[in-house]
Amino acid sequence: MTRIFSGIKPTGHLTLGNYLGALRQWVTVDQHRADALFCVVDLHALTVDHDPARVRRLSRQAATLFLAAGLDPALCTLFVQSHVDEHTRLSYVLECTANDGEMRRMIQYKEKSAKERAAGGSVRLSLLTYPVLMAADILAYGADEVPVGDDQAQHVELTRDLAVRFNQRYGHTFTVPKAVLPSVAARVMDLQDPTSKMGKSHGETSGIVYLLDEPDVVRRKVMRAVTDSGSEVVHDREARPGVANLLEILAACTRTAGDGDVGPAELATRYSSYGALKKDTADAVVETLRPIRERHAELCADPGYVGEVLRAGAERARGLARPTVDAAYEAIGLLPAR
Repeated sequence: MTRIFSGIKPTGHLTLGNYLGALRQWVTVDQHRADALFCVVDLHALTVDHDPARVRRLSRQAATLFLAAGLDPALCTLFVQSHVDEHTRLSYVLECTANDGEMRRMIQYKEKSAKERAAGGSVRLSLLTYPVLMAADILAYGADEVPVGDDQAQHVELTRDLAVRFNQRYGHTFTVPKAVLPSVAARVMDLQDPTSKMGKSHGETSGIVYLLDEPDVVRRKVMRAVTDSGSEVVHDREARPGVANLLEILAACTRTAGDGDVGPAELATRYSSYGALKKDTADAVVETLRPIRERHAELCADPGYVGEVLRAGAERARGLARPTVDAAYEAIGLLPAR
């Protein structure tokens, strides 16, 4: 059976982009077709300055939202990264396989380190090496596929390179995974800056729809979304990024609601004004998020259930990862502990 691994970093409240770009695919497709592992990758949240209490709080919230969105622990394995030691055990071995140059070429390292230096801060070593930890997250489980947004595809390519390199040097140990990009709404853009991804850790939040936003907040954000010059509603990502973003969000949300596979270009033909498009998009987003918010409230009232799901998930994850990590330790030349 195909095995897949994917995770979300608890650096902010989960957004509509997280749901349409990842979570919905996990819920409706991935957990049913494969041996699926989904992880709150909390160790990755430590690569920049952070509040420890906030990381713990957001980790718990993310896991609860995974369940609220529809992940079923009877169908998939849900856990927190730091609860499974094999991630960090394997990460060091892979650091001994990677090289400095390929780490410094990673696009996210270039962007985040430049931003940190511009703000007068220092760049943590973990920001440089965390793609290796991400590779360990994947390779420890022998994952065949990694569902990711297009901005993470480079990290999966690094994972593939490290797996092949290790296998060639030390003997076949790792499955070489491939990235799987969602077909619809792979990248939801900020409503106030439609040239930028809707990110959960942005400082400016007026263009970001969070999964737990109240309906009136959602409507206000969508109705105030930046559009483009002119008044014709067309789907053109380059020339009309604001309108294109609204059309893509509407297409994704109405598909969730059972409106078939009507694409953004076809939806554009149904509108003669930006106002009508915004209203329908706001309605669709509110309806898409409604069951998630309701289920999240129910789960928060029963915290013991969430804790038990995470405990059982980590136990299964450890059992899956340990043989591979032990094999990697022996292959690279470390003396077995047994």
